[in-house]
This record gives sequence, C-alpha cells and structure tokens, in this order.
Amino acid sequence: MNLRASNLTFDPVDTLATLCKASGDALRLNILRALANNSFGVLELAQIFATGQSGISHHLKVLSQAGLVATRREGNAIFYRRALIQGDLPGSRLQAALLDEVDLLVLPEDVQQRINAVHKQREDASQDFFARSAASFQAQQDLIAGLPQYRDSVLALLDSLGFDTHASALEIGPGDGGFLPELARRFKHVLALDNSPAMLELARQRCTQDGLTNVDLQLADALHDDYSAADCVVLNMVLHHLAAPAEALKQLASRVKPGGSLLITELCSHNQSWAREACGDLWLGFEQDDLARWAKAAGLTPGESLYIGLRNGFQIQVRHFANPHTSLGPRASISGTQQETQR
Repeated sequence: MNLRASNLTFDPVDTLATLCKASGDALRLNILRALANNSFGVLELAQIFATGQSGISHHLKVLSQAGLVATRREGNAIFYRRALIQGDLPGSRLQAALLDEVDLLVLPEDVQQRINAVHKQREDASQDFFARSAASFQAQQDLIAGLPQYRDSVLALLDSLGFDTHASALEIGPGDGGFLPELARRFKHVLALDNSPAMLELARQRCTQDGLTNVDLQLADALHDDYSAADCVVLNMVLHHLAAPAEALKQLASRVKPGGSLLITELCSHNQSWAREACGDLWLGFEQDDLARWAKAAGLTPGESLYIGLRNGFQIQVRHFANPHTSLGPRASISGTQQETQR
C-alpha cells in the first residue's frame, strides 16, 4: 500500500493557516468524519456526498495539502483515508484537536445511508465472487497463499496462547473449512460463520469427511447477526474480502470474551492487482501498523506477530490481539514478540 500525505507548506504559520482553511468547510469536515474508519475512492465519495467528481476531487486536494488525508493505491484505484498525525510536525496538536472534534459529529442520515450503500455494493461484489467461484476456491487461494504454506506458523502461535480444554473458538469465513479440523482438535466447541451458502457447503463437506462433531456451521453475517462470543476469534485470510476492515475489527472485537484472543492471518500490503479479479480481493493486503491501530481502537492489545514470506512474492502476517480485561493465565512464548520466516 502506498500512503502519501501532501503538505505543500513549510512555514509553521502557513501550516496552521492551511489547516484552518481546510477545516473551514462543512463538506470537508463531513468527509473527514466519513474517513474516520473507512477508505473510499473518489467516485465512492462523490456517491456518498451526492456531489460531482470534480467537486469532491477539489475538496480532497485541499485536505491533502493540509496533511489531513492520505492516499493508498489498490491496483489501479486510489483510496483516500485520514492521514496519521505526525506528533513532531507543526500543527499536529491542532490537527489532533480538529479530528477529536470531528469524531463527535453525527453524519447526516442520508450521508450515512449512502455510506451503507457503498459498503453493501462491496459486500455484494464479494458475495457474488464466492457464489461463482466456490468450485475453484482452493485453486484460486493457492495462487496467493494456500493454507499448507503457513499452517504450521499459525498453529505455533495458536498453541502458545494456552487455551484450556473448555475454551470455544469462532471462525469467520471458514472458506472450504481447511482450518476447521485444527480448531476442532484444540477447542471444545467451534462455531464457523459464513455468508456464502456455496462456501458453507464446502465447509460442511469437510466437517462430514473429517467427522468434526464439535463444529457448528451457520449461514450468517458475522458483522450484523447475533451470535455468542468466543475465547478465540479467528479470521484466516478474510479481512481483505470485507467492505470496511477497520469497522469489521471493531465489531469482531466485541465477540472476543474477556481474556480471549483475536487471531488474524492476513496478507501484507502488496501491488499484485490481478488478485482483485482472480481471487475476489477487495483490498491488496494491509500495512502492519493499520491492523495494530484498528485493533487498539477496538479495545484490543497487540500480542505476538509472525511474518511469513512466500515464494510468489506475497507475505503473510499472523497477528494476535488480546482482550485485556482479564487474563487467560501464563502463556508460552514463541521466542520473542516477532518472528520472520522465509519459505
């Protein structure tokens, strides 16, 4: 992911003036509010604010010049997001105070409805892909990273967390169920949720084949439907298929029991845009800092991280985030807080 924030002025007074100018417009403030936990393209923002593309582009340019937004490239598309605050730069305190105030704003109802519509369009595109591609799921997954390439590293981290024999697990988007046998061996009860009937049927076949009697498969929307919290919530190569990853982590963090863990296996940021068409990826991986920042905002504490390099140029990050409210007891270590593996 390529992140850029433009700040075209250097004099501290000019910097403050640019910030004040950028914040002196109601539409720009609402754009900043909309970008609090989201990334949007120009056309999406034009749809959200019912404004022409040229007008939105102008406002984004003003916000970019003030260092308030940054861009990230996803293949041929450019998405806008809030820029990270650089605490040692002039105007950083004003920027922080401005965003704190912006976050107290409530977006107009019609704007929020159009944000939901954009998310729904992304979700529909992802669901349509999996409905069409269930039969070739494994072959497509292997184009990027098949489970055998990183399974042992994930299991090493999972086993280090020291769950007891009565613990429960929740897997979001189990795909063809390839990871379910490992979870079934380690947890008393496993709930697997998927919003794709075709993919859920593949997981069901796996459970029948392997005799996984402690796995419950449900057709459900993990971000909106009601279901029980678990000691360990697992997202295995799922986040890059979700319409709003930061908001998704916030929702899923609420499904981690006190003292429990969120375990994420995800692609690091990459520029192989063919994955969008071939594998249905909405996002081309994520920066390591993004996952940590989103998890912290959701009330989770970053734990151990593994980084696994693959032969085809992709890199996988295996991340552990804990719900810190209570302790699960002593946990083993995997020789340090961060490991890198090349395969």
